[in-house]
Amino acid sequence: MAGAGVQPYREVVFDADGDLLEPYEGRPGGGPGEEGVTDLVLFAHGWNNTPSTARRLNAAFFAEFAKSAAQTPQARLGYGGVLWPSMRFGDEPIPDVASPAPGAQPAGPGLDRWTREVLAELHPGHRATVRRLGLLLDQRPESRAAFGEFGRLARQLAAAPPGGLETGFAEDLPSEEQGPPAVLYEDALTLCRRFADALDAEPGASPGPPSFTGDLAPAWRGAKELLRQTTYYAMKRRAGAVGEMGLGPLLGRLARTAPGLRVHLVGHGHGARLMAFALRGLPEGAENVKSLVLLQGALSHYAFACGLPGAPHSGGALAALQERVDGPVVACHSRYDSALGVFYPLAAGLAGDPASAVRADPRWWAMGHDGIPAETGAARITLAEALSGALPRSGCVSVDAAPVVRRGGPPAGAHSDICHEELARVVLAAGRVGR
Repeated sequence: MAGAGVQPYREVVFDADGDLLEPYEGRPGGGPGEEGVTDLVLFAHGWNNTPSTARRLNAAFFAEFAKSAAQTPQARLGYGGVLWPSMRFGDEPIPDVASPAPGAQPAGPGLDRWTREVLAELHPGHRATVRRLGLLLDQRPESRAAFGEFGRLARQLAAAPPGGLETGFAEDLPSEEQGPPAVLYEDALTLCRRFADALDAEPGASPGPPSFTGDLAPAWRGAKELLRQTTYYAMKRRAGAVGEMGLGPLLGRLARTAPGLRVHLVGHGHGARLMAFALRGLPEGAENVKSLVLLQGALSHYAFACGLPGAPHSGGALAALQERVDGPVVACHSRYDSALGVFYPLAAGLAGDPASAVRADPRWWAMGHDGIPAETGAARITLAEALSGALPRSGCVSVDAAPVVRRGGPPAGAHSDICHEELARVVLAAGRVGR
C-alpha cells in the first residue's frame, strides 16, 4: 500500500473492541518480516474522524523519516499505521495535515455540521441526542436547567456501550485515587464556567479565578468543551481497549511469525495511550518491542508509576510495564499543548474540588504536558540531548519537545504539531535503529 508515501507500508485496522477488521499478516506482499525489513515503526494516530485523515497524518509523520533512515544503511525500515475508530472536533486543525472544517468556530460555542455528523456516526443510536446538544449550543438559553440537560446528554455519549469491553480501560490510576472524575460528575454549569475561563486565559497562562457572575451566557463557550471532553473520555477508554485487546496480542503473534523483527511503537495523543496499553496485552515471552515513543500522550503521567504521591502502595494502570519494552519508553511533552496542559486536568480532576486545586494537583497532569515525573525514576532530558545520544537504553525518559511542538491555536494548542524530523530522529534513536 503506497498511501503513506513510504515503502514497505501496511495498515492494521481495529474496531472499537480491538477486533481486527483486516488481517495484517495476510495483506498483499506479506508481512514486513517477509520483505527483508529489520525494523518496523508502528504508528497510532490520536483523534481523527476518517481513515483518509488518519492516512494523511501517517504520510506526513512518516515522511520525516526519509532523511534520517537514509543514514542507517545497516537497517531496513518498514512502516505500519494503526487505524482505530476515534474522533476529532471540526475546529481542531492538524498542522500540515487537516484544516478546520467549514463552519467550525474555534472560539465560539457553536457545533458545526461536520462535527455533528461525526458525533452521530461515532455514537450509533444517539442521533437525536446529538441534534439536541447542537440545538442547545445554537440557542444558548440562560437557564441553569438547560446546562443540566446539556450535561446529562453529553455524558450519555461518554457512557460505555452495554455489554462492551471498554468499561475497564478508562482510568490510569486506582479508583480510590482517580474518581469521581469531574468530566462525568461535576455540576455541568460549574464545569462549563471553568472551561470558559480556560478558553479566555492567555495562551500558555493558567486560567484566572473562576467567574461566578449571574450572567450564564459566557458559560456556553465552555459547554462545547464539556462535550469535547466527554467525547474524548470515551476515546480514552476505547484506546485502552484497542491497545490491550487488539494490538498487544497482534504483537505477540508477530513475535512468533517474524522472530527477528524489531518493533518500535509510536503513538500520538490517545494513540499514545493505545500503544502504552498494548504492553498490557503483550504475551509473556514476546521481546520484539524495542522502543515505545509517546508523542503528547493523553494519559496520566503517573501511568507507569509503581507508587503514587500520598499512596506509595498504589500504582498506575501500567505500573512497571516499561519492563516489557526491550529499550526505553520515551514521553515527548510540550508546554504549548493546551489540550493536555489546560483542559485535561480540568476534566480528569475530582468532582467537587475547586478549579485552582485541580490545576495545581499533579495527580491530574497528562504525560504530554510535562512528561513522566522524575520521582518515579524517569530521566528528564532536552530534545537536543536526546538527539545527541543521551537517551537511556531502558526505562522511562521524558523529552522536552517544546522546541518543535509549538504550533497551534485554541483550544488544543500545539497538541497535533508532531510531524517533525527531530521527532522521527527521537524514534530512531530510542530504538537504536541501525546500531
